[in-house]
Amino acid sequence: MTKEKKMKVMKVLFKGVGSFGRVYLARDRITKKFYYALKKMSISKVILTRQINHVFSEKKILASLTHPFIVKMYNSKCDGQNLYILFEYISGGELFSYLRNIKRFPIITARFYACEVILALEYLHSKNIAYRDLKPENLMLTKIGHLKLTDFGFAKIINEMTNTLCGTPEYLAPEVTDGNGYNKAVDWWSFGILIYEMLTGLPPFQGNTLTDIYAEIMTGRIHFPRSMDSFTKDFIKRLLQLDPTKRLGNLKGGVDDIKIHKWFDDIIWDDVINMKITPPIIPRLRSTGDTSNFDDYDEESDEEQMVKKKMKFQIYI
Repeated sequence: MTKEKKMKVMKVLFKGVGSFGRVYLARDRITKKFYYALKKMSISKVILTRQINHVFSEKKILASLTHPFIVKMYNSKCDGQNLYILFEYISGGELFSYLRNIKRFPIITARFYACEVILALEYLHSKNIAYRDLKPENLMLTKIGHLKLTDFGFAKIINEMTNTLCGTPEYLAPEVTDGNGYNKAVDWWSFGILIYEMLTGLPPFQGNTLTDIYAEIMTGRIHFPRSMDSFTKDFIKRLLQLDPTKRLGNLKGGVDDIKIHKWFDDIIWDDVINMKITPPIIPRLRSTGDTSNFDDYDEESDEEQMVKKKMKFQIYI
């Protein structure tokens, strides 16, 4: 069943989406109760930056997904100058912001988010989709504190191997940079980086230049804090295996090897997927359309016009 919704664009949520887009808060003009995230991408800039395949791949992939820990896409449209994609509004903001405020997460907090990420990646991989851009900035909190994986600009259907160099440097698996091809196992490497960053506040491989970062990654040397327990170290080491054929999640047992690791000893996975576990962080929200968990932007002239724009979308309900 479809229903036409009249939208009013309210304000900018994100600038510089892929260097050619913006994300806005939009509201149902009739009821004024329902809020959405509206992603606007300039077609000319998409063409100029040679991102056509990424943009249309993102749209196609998102349209095929239904999962509690993945952002929901409602519909898309084009007006000749811009492409618009309408998403659910995730009001809690980026996990990255909470991590930077707290500096590092307690292990119980990191484990909670890790569980939800695992199930999202498991679902994507079951559809032969590699996410390829896992990082705290792409994980957002719902109003009740659960995670949603967002920004599928680098997601790709991989049946066997691919060799595109893309992603965030500090999170890139070594096989992505060596040019010999890679598969969905790159997501489990990035997952290991995510665990490390959540627990320590910084990714394990850093440098002043891309070359320095890639060189650090290729060494495979991980410096663990003395306070980190042996189970956590073992878990991260197994995820950050330079050889993808030896990497946890890419072995014979697949994702089950991750789920049965000692780090998740007390986890009931049915409770995770059914969201029965109380989230460690509940976003502070005054209303359904609260944007306090997002940065404020001074709208430029074209953005001011966009904020006044009224649009219609066919919403699938």
